[in-house]
Amino acid sequence: MKELDAEVTKDVVALTAAVPMPVPLQKNGYRVGDLEPSGAVNRVAEASGEGGEVRTQVSPYQAIPASGKIVRNLAEAQPVLSFNTEKERKEAVSKVIRDYAELLRKRTATHMGYPYNLAFEYGDLDCLLKYCINNLGDPWIESNYGVHSRQFELGVLNWFAQLWEVDQKDYWGYITNCGTEGNLHGILVGRENLPDGILYSSDESHYSVFKAASMYRMDCKKVRSLVTGEMDCDHLRRLLEENKARPAIVNVNIGTTVKGAIDDLDEVIKILGEVGYTEDRFYIHCDGALFGMMIPFIKEAPLVTFKKPIGSVSVSGHKFMGCPTPCGLVITRSRYINALSDDIEYLNSRDATIMGSRNGHAAIYMWYTLTMKGYEGFREDVKRCLKNAHYLHSLLFSKGIRTMLNERSSTVVFEKPRSEKFVRKWQLACQGDIAHVVVMPNITKEKIEAFVKELCETRRIN
Repeated sequence: MKELDAEVTKDVVALTAAVPMPVPLQKNGYRVGDLEPSGAVNRVAEASGEGGEVRTQVSPYQAIPASGKIVRNLAEAQPVLSFNTEKERKEAVSKVIRDYAELLRKRTATHMGYPYNLAFEYGDLDCLLKYCINNLGDPWIESNYGVHSRQFELGVLNWFAQLWEVDQKDYWGYITNCGTEGNLHGILVGRENLPDGILYSSDESHYSVFKAASMYRMDCKKVRSLVTGEMDCDHLRRLLEENKARPAIVNVNIGTTVKGAIDDLDEVIKILGEVGYTEDRFYIHCDGALFGMMIPFIKEAPLVTFKKPIGSVSVSGHKFMGCPTPCGLVITRSRYINALSDDIEYLNSRDATIMGSRNGHAAIYMWYTLTMKGYEGFREDVKRCLKNAHYLHSLLFSKGIRTMLNERSSTVVFEKPRSEKFVRKWQLACQGDIAHVVVMPNITKEKIEAFVKELCETRRIN
């Protein structure tokens, strides 16, 4: 492990620049996307750069078609308690809460599969939990309800506006309840401005994109993806040419859900122009739920910026940033928002959001994290996550486990463990024949080593 440790602790920028993207393969009669038989030798690419020689496995990993069945681990209800005396009631409730807190501690210790940063501390904000903080309505227009945190929300929005290079006078946005809401809003803005538009999104996109198409009754074209999970731009071109009489609303993934692949935004923009779409006939939404917060801090990474002709960007707040409640953020151009805005007298504010009531605590959590960490703090978090992702990938590979890591990604994909108990313990996200670990700031090298050790043990048993 010392040898692996030395390799992955080199400069992360050099590492990520040196590792080639996995490429489609065909060998031994198996087509791209098939799992190779056990014992097959996986192809290894070697690349040299500032970071030295880097070995990365490039076995194709395309999930097999989903059967439509899931393992239904049914939840159990916690009964509402009833007692004869107040003393019994308080003692029983205290025990339930203590037991639940211990359960959360244990589950947090073995969380690896979902993109949530569980390393946060908001003790300074505990004093605010006794207030119902509601940012209902437009962030810029105060409602008559005075218990809000709009000042913190606007501070967060301005921070992201600067990150994505859009002037304060040229953008509009709000803090959402989750990443899905950001996608629903971004795509709705596109639909309202281009009512006859067709939605294009890769088949590796988050399910909320296709939920939006269903909710808004939009025509939707699924674009094929490459084995890496990135959008197949050649297929996008063909679909656009076949439907160029109608406007295009394109969802661009800044990190796909399962493989962490980043769609080529610049190539999408180039193709739209070459096919004949002028900027008034297309709208691009960038789903940056996780990696939208990471790639601005990676050298040589593709830029997500409003200096390019994009319409909106959304991120999640509870993922890379880390928050105790699900939340997110969406920013669009101010000229687009009038298409779905109405003044609401009851609120004494404007309605332009998906939800009415909005969690005002989330705005404070996000403001607190941005203030306490700053740009340098996030840059260090990103660097550490990428290093640890390379460490996990190298460790899995050294144990003979088929694995893949996309360039400039912290999502490590590997063959799905056979043990359902192991999957449940480590809370792995699985699709078809693959599983993944999303390396977040709370995932340490020690946790990675414990995970791989137990994985190897279960493989020997099963």
